[in-house]
Amino acid sequence: MKIVHTIDDLRAQLRGQLRTAFVPTMGNLHEGHMSLMRLAAKHGDPVVASVFVNRLQFGPNEDFDRYPRTLEADTKKLEAEGVYVLFAPDEREMYPVPQEFRVAPPGDLGDILEGHFRPGFFVGVSTVVLKLFHCVSPQVAVFGKKDYQQLMVIRRMAQQFSLPTEIIPAETIRAEDGLALSSRNVYLSEDERREAPNLYRLLQETQSIIREVNPAKPEAIKALETEQQMKLSERGWKPDYFSIRLRSTLQNASADDLTKGEALVVLAAARLGGTRLIDNLEI
Repeated sequence: MKIVHTIDDLRAQLRGQLRTAFVPTMGNLHEGHMSLMRLAAKHGDPVVASVFVNRLQFGPNEDFDRYPRTLEADTKKLEAEGVYVLFAPDEREMYPVPQEFRVAPPGDLGDILEGHFRPGFFVGVSTVVLKLFHCVSPQVAVFGKKDYQQLMVIRRMAQQFSLPTEIIPAETIRAEDGLALSSRNVYLSEDERREAPNLYRLLQETQSIIREVNPAKPEAIKALETEQQMKLSERGWKPDYFSIRLRSTLQNASADDLTKGEALVVLAAARLGGTRLIDNLEI
């Protein structure tokens, strides 16, 4: 595996490659990330991974400074998966001057759910991903469904900028007890780790209720959201949202949408102790 730290070296290494598959990460890699690498290998060759903790997507009170940085361990995992190039730039390489030009997603997608509770998050994500795409020039790029809204933001950005990169979605990888794998899971205490899978169980319960009851009224959906959020609170969580949305737009479903049986997704974000977890489940 080639390890490069500058954009010039990356481009030199990839010159002439026409089927590059790309997986951007912030490091602290786990089995979920490895599944992305394997999926990328099915859609392109060579596979390029990046490790870069992007300051632009962290808010002022978020965990940028304590975000785990495990480049040596990450390198070994990527090499074992047959990744061709690891691009591991520092901040000076990615942002040699202040990044004053930024990509702002439309408010109806970028300012709801995660964007509401983490203002500016999707601006930071979109900006760094577009920049990485220009550095790598991939034919395909793989993003996990665990970050459902992020996947939609990147997909729409690629469409609207006519980028020559196909966005491939990857299913969420879970531990045996259902907890979605995440780099932030390392922050959980033993007790919190035992409690954490209940977020997914509530998503599953919500999925079952909607499939069985098939509610045709937005009021029924709202009542279910409120009930499930209260269950989280009663278990000691501090929920930001527990929301059932249209898969296609992440907007609230109208009565007409529900009558037509439009595809839905339930998304949740909540703090357990000092750790904020997100998850989702398509319905």
